[in-house]
Amino acid sequence: MQQNKLLEKPKSIVNKLLIGILFGFIIFLILAILGDIRSIKDTLQNFNWIYLPVALSFTLFNYFLRFIKWHFYVNNINNLGIKIFESLRIFIAGFPLAVTPGKVGEILKGFWLKKSSGLPVAKGISIVVAERISDGLAVLILSTLGVFAYPKYWPAFLIVLIILFSIIILSQIKPAALWIIAIIKKIPLINKFSSNALEFYEGSNELFKPKAIFIAVLLGIISWLGEGIGFYFILVGLGFDPGLQLAGIAIFVLSFSTIIGAISALPGGLGAAEASIAGMLMLTLGTSSTLAASATLLIRFATLWFGVLLGIITWVISPRLFSE
Repeated sequence: MQQNKLLEKPKSIVNKLLIGILFGFIIFLILAILGDIRSIKDTLQNFNWIYLPVALSFTLFNYFLRFIKWHFYVNNINNLGIKIFESLRIFIAGFPLAVTPGKVGEILKGFWLKKSSGLPVAKGISIVVAERISDGLAVLILSTLGVFAYPKYWPAFLIVLIILFSIIILSQIKPAALWIIAIIKKIPLINKFSSNALEFYEGSNELFKPKAIFIAVLLGIISWLGEGIGFYFILVGLGFDPGLQLAGIAIFVLSFSTIIGAISALPGGLGAAEASIAGMLMLTLGTSSTLAASATLLIRFATLWFGVLLGIITWVISPRLFSE
């Protein structure tokens, strides 16, 4: 029962999702207004729409490799042996949770794992955290060359890098981790979570071992590279000249904006990621605000909102996910 205190009621999570969707709609309107709604409409009418399914196929490629990583993590803890289709359902059902404030809804994945396999919730949450950290390292690596070209982004790059490596290193230093947990036990209000903290640490210690983190980051690099290539095709569809330079810029812009969106703690990075994508396109390609806004709307649909849609469909066909 104590573990369930980590979780909010499913209805509360859904309410937070609705807040995220509303926030996304507001961001859409702001982008449309800043880019001039009529001009964006004309730009989208001239967009070569054959490239949208191409971009979506690269998004699915991203999801496929990230699922392999998720399933690797799930079966790397306590040898759960969870069936692949059940693992896939939980993975896809987690997509909409990314647009809850602070991504707090993603703790539901820990609850779903407990229902499916009996894994303690805190250990399930450690898988979610490991996912996020390996993804963060992957997009950092992909954005490295771009950061060298644009030194103004180094501070944000280094801050995220230091935070991620600090978490990984701490997870492997058992005395330090146990010392922090011992402190938690002495602090009123949060001491009741000390047993959860221990289970979370045990899961993180296993998932962040060198071999596991290497495999996870490698899969992450390849999967997020796929989304960057998808963004490249969207830019080509908008009329940009194809080539390696455009591909490099597309990968850098999407990777670094993913980092900005993540550290913002906003639902799905909404607002921060869009502003970063549009602004960096204007900086790197010298494009107009209309073209930058159009490209941003298209890539966010092909990545974030496409995933949210897949997740909601999974919710509809799997109502037992939200049963008490």
